[in-house]
Amino acid sequence: MKCIMKARPERGLAWSEQPRPEIGPEDVLVKVAKTGLCGTDLHIYEWDEWARGAVPTPIVVGHEYAGVVVEVGERAKGVRVGMRASGEGHVVGFKSRASRAGHFHLDPETRGIGVNLPGAFAEFVRVPAFNIVPLPDSVDDEIGAVLDPLGNAVHTALAYDLVGEDVLITGAGPIGIMAAAVARRAGARHVVITDVDPGRLALAGRVADVTPVDARNEDLRDAMAKLGMREGFDVGLEMSGAGAAITQMIDNMVMGGRIALLGIPPKSLAIDWTKVVFRMLTIKGIYGREMFETWYKMLALLESGLDVRGVITHRLPARDFEAGFAAMRAGGSGKVVLDWGGDLG
Repeated sequence: MKCIMKARPERGLAWSEQPRPEIGPEDVLVKVAKTGLCGTDLHIYEWDEWARGAVPTPIVVGHEYAGVVVEVGERAKGVRVGMRASGEGHVVGFKSRASRAGHFHLDPETRGIGVNLPGAFAEFVRVPAFNIVPLPDSVDDEIGAVLDPLGNAVHTALAYDLVGEDVLITGAGPIGIMAAAVARRAGARHVVITDVDPGRLALAGRVADVTPVDARNEDLRDAMAKLGMREGFDVGLEMSGAGAAITQMIDNMVMGGRIALLGIPPKSLAIDWTKVVFRMLTIKGIYGREMFETWYKMLALLESGLDVRGVITHRLPARDFEAGFAAMRAGGSGKVVLDWGGDLG
């Protein structure tokens, strides 16, 4: 099969030809139709400090995908050949207290498809049947390929009750933009999104009903005043990992405000904890998706009218993956989707 690999422990990825995966008794084989490029994939491409410590080589990368099941292991349950599917990229161990209690997203033995295990940037990917999520007819392969990051957005946005609340989102990347659309769909009153990239802020304004704020030259409090907000934001969704954004969020929350952190900040980050204490702020870390409640909710949201297709800005043949990574590095792009159909050469 054709695939995209991290062939050696160095910068870059390679177009390669590898044997088709063999599945175990509890696995399925998915013929991949579309895949999404993720920030994690960019870290692996650049071979930064995190990637060097986490990713074995050689390995097929990629974890955002949609396709069709073409082979089913003898003990695989709940799946069938011909089923359209996406799937959870976190493969759990089932031995921990969290897993045994059904909190699979908290399993400390989690391994990642396309990170620690062979991935989905390929014509075929092997996936545990447990991880497979069937796709309804109303969710096409293109949207199916971005369900993983949409799940991050849904998990973060629905961490707190949003009905009638004023929401601040810091970071207008694809996940932040999708979280803004989810927040509006879930009943938020005002949604303000901040970033330092004007292209991404413009994209946010096209995809979701939000107030974009350029943190380089616009005052967040001016935007709040125009919206008639008097006390601050009820809910903060931090998607950037930028220290300045986290500080700004804490400074602009109401008393008793609630913050969900998905962005990954630097290892050392100065926070004025007196503000957190005296304002009685709640801060909650978010990781991945709840298995499988988040998947249920995001599919239900899509079937009931949530529209995030506009966050996809680049559609490329799989062989042109280098152009997709270039678009991500250039800034201003939304999601990049690769097509694994047709002649792959």
